[in-house]
Amino acid sequence: MTNQQVHSLDLLAGVRIVSLAVNIPGPLTAARLTQLGARVTAVLPPSGDPLQIYLPQWFDDLHVDQEVVTLDLKSPEGIAELDSLLTQADILITASRPSALARLGMDSHSVSVKHPRLCHIAIVGESGERADSPGHDLTYQAINGLVNPPAMPTTLIADMAGSERATQMAIAALLHRERTGVAMHLEVALAGVAHDMAEPHRRGLTKPGGGLGGGLGLYGIYETQDGWIALAAIEPHFAQRTLSELKVDGSIEGFAKVFATKTSQQWEHWAREKDVPLVEIPQ
Repeated sequence: MTNQQVHSLDLLAGVRIVSLAVNIPGPLTAARLTQLGARVTAVLPPSGDPLQIYLPQWFDDLHVDQEVVTLDLKSPEGIAELDSLLTQADILITASRPSALARLGMDSHSVSVKHPRLCHIAIVGESGERADSPGHDLTYQAINGLVNPPAMPTTLIADMAGSERATQMAIAALLHRERTGVAMHLEVALAGVAHDMAEPHRRGLTKPGGGLGGGLGLYGIYETQDGWIALAAIEPHFAQRTLSELKVDGSIEGFAKVFATKTSQQWEHWAREKDVPLVEIPQ
């Protein structure tokens, strides 16, 4: 389903959201909820969002169909304007350390006293005693074994998956309030999300030599005459078809020898004809 199709459903029509979050996880959460039909007001500090500086096009994309305002929350006037927005809102999204929210009077207790019907989704780095510890996606991936030095991660697992979880929590909070009349404060810890995303690695599945980590011939990356392909034929029907069509024994060496005989595009064309999950890896 495309973003346009999701948005056209307007599943969250009438829901008002205020987001104080900057960088990636919070704005991406707000963007997902906007796509579902919610009305979002993004509140930026006077310094703006760092994403505006290092990737302005993505910032613009994440704030399509949103109202963007700038408020100085260190001033009484800024807090008053924010309170006015929150009075009409259903969900507040934050992505700051608890101590920073407390200094602004935006901790969960203060928010619930002022706005008892407001659900609060707090995106934090870590939870519990380490809630105020500094960190970002790279450090959360690193402590969960998802970094292979010296290479940098190819994507922002904690941030991206964290935004999806925060979106789920926002919808769950709305449902709970609808059923019980009680607004909730829910916390999404990015370190915890990275921990969950690392489960296949911890269980050995994707570690080097693991079943999905290069130890299985039917699930791997192979060199061709002019590049590389990715093969993922692990279901029995895909496996049987692949082995039968290629006339190989299923070993990594056997696949490597066969795939080296043609170009990547030729193998991708073959895979489409034979209904085999194989694609060319862009260079």
